[in-house]
Parts: sequence; structure tokens; C-alpha cells
Amino acid sequence: QVQLVESGGGLVQPGGSLRLSCAASGNSFSMFVMGWYRQAPGQQRELVAEISSSSTTYTDSVKGRFTISRDNAKNTYLQMNGLKPEDTAVYYCNARPPWTTRGFGSWGQGTQVTVSS
Repeated sequence: QVQLVESGGGLVQPGGSLRLSCAASGNSFSMFVMGWYRQAPGQQRELVAEISSSSTTYTDSVKGRFTISRDNAKNTYLQMNGLKPEDTAVYYCNARPPWTTRGFGSWGQGTQVTVSS
């Protein structure tokens, strides 16, 4: 079992930047596929970005603006640049074994990102 804690959310103006962090505890972290999802009010939770040992994936709306990364200290990051009001949502960190489907696995408690002037 992996425990996840997100941080780094907040209020930012359009065009601004934020860096979200996800700290993981537990064993076998390096084997997990790490992902960032978001859920806006009244909307379904959606995948934002995902990183495995060999590749990264982004949803079309954030390509070129967001970057997902991970380090050897069990941290996963989401660098968000050029933020737009439509990026406003609660952002969740996810960890899943590579043989499982997206949406499966462990979740953090979420961190609010609000993009507004």
C-alpha cells in the first residue's frame, strides 16, 4: 500500500505558475505509475498527466504547459505553467501498479488549484 500526500496548490492569476508535489510512503515506489488527476466542480475526475519508468502522458489540454516528473526520493511533481481559469480544480496524486488500469490504486487527499484574476 502506498500513502500519498499532495502539496503546492493555491490561488494564482491567469498565466501564472504552480508546482504541485506528491510525497509517497511505502515500498516499491519505483515500480508504480504515478499520475496527476483533477476534478472540477460538477465534472468527472480526469487524468492530467502520468509517468512510468519509460514514458510520460499528458491530456491534450495541458500539453506544452504542464510537466510531470519524479525523483528517487519518492516524490512526484507537476509543474504547471501558463495556467488558465479552466485549470481550476482539485488535483489528486495517484499511484498504481503498471499492470492495472488508469484510475486504480492509491490516492492522495487532493490539493486545490484556483486560477483567477
